[in-house]
Amino acid sequence: MQPRNIWRAMSRPGYALSPWPWRSAGYLLTGALTGAVLLVGLVVSAVAGGVLALALVGLPLLLGTALAGLPVARLERARLRLVDGDPAPDPHLPPAAPGLRAWLTTRLRERATWRELGHALLFAALLWPVDALALTAGLLLPAAVTATPLLMATVGDGREAKVLKLWTATSWPAAAGAAVLGVALLAVGAYLLGVAAGARAGLTRLLIAPREAGLHAVVTELTRSRVRLVDAFEAERRRIERDLHDGAQQRLVALTMTLGLARLDAPPGPLADQLARAHDEAGRALEELRELIHGIHPQVLADYGLAAAVADAADRSAVPVDVYLDLTGRLPGSVEAAAYFVVCEALANVARHSGASRARVGGGHRDGRLLLEIGDDGRGGARAGAGSGLTGLADRVSVLDGRLTLSSPVGGPTLLRVEIPCAPCLPCETAEHCA
Repeated sequence: MQPRNIWRAMSRPGYALSPWPWRSAGYLLTGALTGAVLLVGLVVSAVAGGVLALALVGLPLLLGTALAGLPVARLERARLRLVDGDPAPDPHLPPAAPGLRAWLTTRLRERATWRELGHALLFAALLWPVDALALTAGLLLPAAVTATPLLMATVGDGREAKVLKLWTATSWPAAAGAAVLGVALLAVGAYLLGVAAGARAGLTRLLIAPREAGLHAVVTELTRSRVRLVDAFEAERRRIERDLHDGAQQRLVALTMTLGLARLDAPPGPLADQLARAHDEAGRALEELRELIHGIHPQVLADYGLAAAVADAADRSAVPVDVYLDLTGRLPGSVEAAAYFVVCEALANVARHSGASRARVGGGHRDGRLLLEIGDDGRGGARAGAGSGLTGLADRVSVLDGRLTLSSPVGGPTLLRVEIPCAPCLPCETAEHCA
């Protein structure tokens, strides 16, 4: 298995004979060349920006200097592949809207842009000379020592050769000894190149491509996909409700009316009795379908919002319910649907399990959060996993980054508290279009 980065490569035997020292040398060489070009570009840009600061062209020039870190960082993330196989994620977010203005606004507001500008300035002022120095010490000087016999044969006419301009080899045995020393220095230099390239790559990743940025991008995308799934789920629920309301319910109404007319026209006898039973069954099926439709996404929730829908659910509850909701506007559709589902399920649990004589639903929208409290005066002792459906309620709320807490001591009372972060819709918006 090939090592993923230069540090793992240096920990294995045979590193000096592997391609990794040459990859390190290539990384340092391209860094030195890029840094020198960047330094010249920044100096020219700074001089031109100072001269033209009062001219119209000065602002675009200074703006271009502020964004100079972006292409440098992109090139650096590509160069990292020479010594580090782990992906270097791009920390920039996509613009909120198409066009140059939105792109510039997004980039100038991002911390990553200014981090990359700082990296570019550090690169131009300090890092590229270090790259050049490490390349010289780890490769060029040992190579020059190794080439001593070649220098003696070509430049010194077989009589002498300067070794790094420090001492002179005047015989072939001395030249051969210098070459052996050069080979040993090349082996040591291979590790020097690896250390320099690894440290340089680590600093670059820390400045412009932190591994946390990749995790943040994954979390952001998962959050967005979760929101899209919630919206798609709610849209599908509404489509099913609409199809049932406009299709199956209308057919059942027509069937009930037909059976009722047939029952009136049939003479007394067994046939009339069967028609009566069929008419009653159709009526009960229609009532159950209407309850099902109402539970999927009631029309009152879509038309009038959460407060009206909760009041309607309280009116239909088997246990008397007091409602105290302070909601002056609409909320996002997914939040209203989840909150309504929680209230309905909680009231159903109160009717089935609590033995309460009265329940209450209160709350409102405060500090960017929807707060709901459902309580009763029953026997208490509710807990998740005991058939109360609390696990499902918690999952439904957590999809929207909400939190559900329960207080239900044995003997009561029980209090279910729900918090869902959300922003209210504008007065001109409906819940379906509120973001």
